[in-house]
Amino acid sequence: MRVTQLSVADYRNYRGAHLSFQPGPNLLLGRNGQGKTNIAEAIGYFATLSSHRVSGDHALIRQGEDAAVVRMRVAHEEREVLLELQINRSGSNRAQINRGASKPRDLPRYFSSILFAPEDLSIVRGDPSLRRRFMDERIVADSPRMMTVMADYDRVVKQRNTLLKSARTSGTKANQLSTLDVWDDRLVELGSEIMDARTRLIHELGPPVAAAYHHIANDDHSPRMTIIRSTETVLAGVALSEAELGEIAVGAPPDISMATDRGGDHPHTMQKFRAALRAIRPKEIERAITLVGPHRDDLFLELNNLPVKGYASHGESWSYALALRLGSADRMRAHSTTGDPVLILDDVFAELDLRRRERLLAAIRSYEQVIVTAAVAEDVPEGFTWNTIYIHGGAVRPDFSDQHSTSERTPDVE
Repeated sequence: MRVTQLSVADYRNYRGAHLSFQPGPNLLLGRNGQGKTNIAEAIGYFATLSSHRVSGDHALIRQGEDAAVVRMRVAHEEREVLLELQINRSGSNRAQINRGASKPRDLPRYFSSILFAPEDLSIVRGDPSLRRRFMDERIVADSPRMMTVMADYDRVVKQRNTLLKSARTSGTKANQLSTLDVWDDRLVELGSEIMDARTRLIHELGPPVAAAYHHIANDDHSPRMTIIRSTETVLAGVALSEAELGEIAVGAPPDISMATDRGGDHPHTMQKFRAALRAIRPKEIERAITLVGPHRDDLFLELNNLPVKGYASHGESWSYALALRLGSADRMRAHSTTGDPVLILDDVFAELDLRRRERLLAAIRSYEQVIVTAAVAEDVPEGFTWNTIYIHGGAVRPDFSDQHSTSERTPDVE
């Protein structure tokens, strides 16, 4: 799979721009703040229906405009598809596929990509919510229907929390709250599906992530990933808060009783979920919040049997974050029927020494299409014949020279 053309109108700092891409390596070159990342973001949006930088869509629309329009033509073998998206400041977004009206949620069925950005360092160093998002994006890429499952689960959690607050206010005892059982059934049904999907994902991701890390770092630091389920912590008698659960990543590795197995036995997952809910119900009523479920789980990352968070160096953390994306791309291409995902690497060379840059190029050489952004041409190692696209001030320029001769103020857009 590859992108052949991209057009944006009123997107971020672009009034309008058209870019043509080639198979193989493509380079977006321009100083910081000119709009390179905005192009990478626009392409990646078609695969995930979200930005990797902001949680909402309003920031994607050019200031003072009501909507942004992004059109992208993608090709797989001899077939081409035109994908169009209108991002609205008010009202729902709109989409077209080959000029026919469609729903935005259908767009990822026609395009797959893996995007690495500097923000990915927060996956290994940040809050559990960021690691959950990483897992869930990959699950939805595998099965778009999981987006509906996750949305339904979020609604059940909110409705259940409302009931818990009401019970706390009225002083209802845990064994008198029969209405909660109805919500528990739905919570278990949806949450168990999410937990098992995450377990299968991480089991499959382990080998390609380890291989990618070794390829980048040229070291065998034994990277390992384990999902820590809140259901397991509750049944082990360790009912952790969200903050406490996050702190596991800076302490000792979790006990085996708190870690998930490789399988994802659905009846077993549901049974444990129900047991954990029964055990934690008094505390949930006391705190008026749902304390157990996939929204409270975490992904524990290790190097050399030590947590990455709190122990790994900056270079090791950066390499791990990059390996998570490259491993995801390798797993996706192994399962895909539409060819390789488009690999998008935003400002990836800036934090790598020359040797790691060269090893990275060797790792991505076989992909059908790679799109890389860089601020300085000297950061890009030799070895590829790049299709270079020069970006300056929200516009595509014919060469790089005029980017250094202008005295206009650099817009703060990236």
